[in-house]
Amino acid sequence: MPPAAAARCPLLWRAPAALGGALSRPGMARRRVAASAGGGGRAPAYGGLLLDAGGTLLQVARPVAETYSSIGRRYGVTKPEKGIMEGFKRAFSAPWPKTLRYQGDGRPFWRIVVAEATNCTDDDYFEEVYQHYAHGDAWCLPAGADTTLRELKDAGVKLAVVSNFDTRLRKLLKDLNVSDMFDAIVVSSEVGYEKPAPEIFNIALDQIGVEASKAVHVGDDETADKAGANAIGLECWLWGDDVKTFSEIRDRILTTDNSQ
Repeated sequence: MPPAAAARCPLLWRAPAALGGALSRPGMARRRVAASAGGGGRAPAYGGLLLDAGGTLLQVARPVAETYSSIGRRYGVTKPEKGIMEGFKRAFSAPWPKTLRYQGDGRPFWRIVVAEATNCTDDDYFEEVYQHYAHGDAWCLPAGADTTLRELKDAGVKLAVVSNFDTRLRKLLKDLNVSDMFDAIVVSSEVGYEKPAPEIFNIALDQIGVEASKAVHVGDDETADKAGANAIGLECWLWGDDVKTFSEIRDRILTTDNSQ
């Protein structure tokens, strides 16, 4: 994961929560199809939607550097927030010697990142930060995400999370009341592959029973998400670039016009 992307996620940085309403696209049909053939609508433009987690579906409820600094004061952390950000960039630019960054609960990797970012190696500090981000109230969904997921599911679109993440992810999705929306949740620390590896995308597609040519992936990383998905013939929309809101994702999938 490149530093620019890492800077937006905890225990990676992640972008501030959700941008505003759906963008208009002149000349593009926006009328959503009916959920069933009985309603006279056409089938969705895609049979499956794969979503990245951190930085796409999951956004931090409070700026990460601010959180690290605030918690760190009790442990003697005096590094300014700008310095914490720079430390994260260095940590994520450094090569990782093992196959997976996120092995099991991810603690070995995160200890290195937190120490580099804050210059603090206190175990109690690390645990407090780690546990903070293990609970759903440290996160939020982008505006309209839950409604969009429900509408897509009702329209017959298969949904999957495909994420480079540690074992906390399933609980976070449950805490945010969206885990039951997904037909598959594929986590790198569980399956042994990290994006952009084709295997992790193929596992998700197999679990939802949709071919790559009939699905779309949405994520925020040019290499891990876009290049990885495109390598197996899976279309990818970059979050914050190709699509900026979940209502826009919905409208591009549930449309009477397949033109993008």
